[in-house]
Amino acid sequence: MREDGSNIILTAKEKKIIELIRATGYGELKIIIQNNEPVRIEEITRSLKL
Repeated sequence: MREDGSNIILTAKEKKIIELIRATGYGELKIIIQNNEPVRIEEITRSLKL
């Protein structure tokens, strides 16, 4: 919901992003956007800190 009280309508792709975020236990997701729309999500699978 926006600050003015109006609702935000999500596209199917935006809904899918939220589902993927909620299903991700931990880690990083990189969201690629083109022409104001999400087109791809990359999940970082391995990161090493020494």
